[in-house]
Amino acid sequence: MRNATISVHGIAKSYGKTAVLKGVDFEIAKGSVFCLLGSNGAGKTTIVRILATLIKADGGEAILCGLNVHKQAAQVRRLISLTGQYTAVDELLTARENLIMTAKLFHVKDSKNVAAELLQKINLADVADKKVSQFSGGMRRRLDIAMSLTGDPAVLFLDEPTTGLDPQSRIEMWSMIRELSRSGVTIFLTTQYLEEAEQLADKIAILHEGKIIKEGTPEQLKTVENTLLLTVKTSKEKADVSKMMNGLDDVELLSVERQSERLEDVFLRLVGSGVEK
Repeated sequence: MRNATISVHGIAKSYGKTAVLKGVDFEIAKGSVFCLLGSNGAGKTTIVRILATLIKADGGEAILCGLNVHKQAAQVRRLISLTGQYTAVDELLTARENLIMTAKLFHVKDSKNVAAELLQKINLADVADKKVSQFSGGMRRRLDIAMSLTGDPAVLFLDEPTTGLDPQSRIEMWSMIRELSRSGVTIFLTTQYLEEAEQLADKIAILHEGKIIKEGTPEQLKTVENTLLLTVKTSKEKADVSKMMNGLDDVELLSVERQSERLEDVFLRLVGSGVEK
């Protein structure tokens, strides 16, 4: 892929005698939302930690923005940001103070204006000077992501970012992720929610037993290969379908469409249970 922001080839990782990743391959296009699905313990977080330079792979190669993740880890860290399952905001500070503090840690010039811009982007400008301890879970999560954006990263890793959020907060988070993608940020998303993957992802990969077993757009994954749905009209009250189709006598073909299934059905067929609906 010429415009790939991330290219992963043959990544392997073991803990003791347990092989977690057994040769993982995928590519992520610039400015897209890539979603990694898998059962609990499948290795999703391990892949994120490898790409975020937090741990080293045992084998294979990962390239991010043209840089080798293992050999050029320091340069890679300047281009990425990671938001985990739990927020890292300071509840004793206001939203504005959290962002100003983060901007200063990143040595960003004009930290106050940067904080103000981010507060507008995440729709928290009206509560900018309230302490975070008064915020809902969704508001804290949005602030957490805004803090991750302070250094203007090319790639944002979101490891199950909506876990524990109520439905309204989750929808607000989805809107924010879409906007970030439209602005050119490449999003690497892991999630426990199939609906979330279907709503957000440009491309989905399913991780199972240490390998990517299926990948594609949501529509590609849901399409049942070699299965067509034919809608026909016949004058016969009771028709032998096999004979009817052999001769196509007394049959008017009304429509042909490729049959598809729900993403949940695809996942369960390939992997089995383990991901929440």
